[in-house]
Amino acid sequence: MLDVLLLLAPDPEMDPEAGERLTRRLRAEIAELDIESVHPAPGGTAPYRAKGSDAVMVGAIVVALSASSGVFTALVETVRDWLERSSARHRVSLTIDGDTIELERASAAERHDLIDAYIRRHAGS
Repeated sequence: MLDVLLLLAPDPEMDPEAGERLTRRLRAEIAELDIESVHPAPGGTAPYRAKGSDAVMVGAIVVALSASSGVFTALVETVRDWLERSSARHRVSLTIDGDTIELERASAAERHDLIDAYIRRHAGS
């Protein structure tokens, strides 16, 4: 079993309710995958634009999946596709065993290269 912590920081120009809807939509897309579970991270979500290290964080999601690299790849591809469909400046980070990849403002080609390298590092986990 592999746990992936996914943090979503919506576009800073977005209102709090829209940010929460955005988190629910991404969570619903992830839930459609062949995963074990998807649920809010312990402690729930951080207040939108709260003071602290994650000042604009709205969603914190834990995704539990089998050790199959195909399921992990599908998760990362789902997040990548979700980001590419949006014209807003959202930021998503995925963390596995302390190794974090953050996806935002990179070009599609740069994101693709970063994600492919991250998948290769964790495909055997």
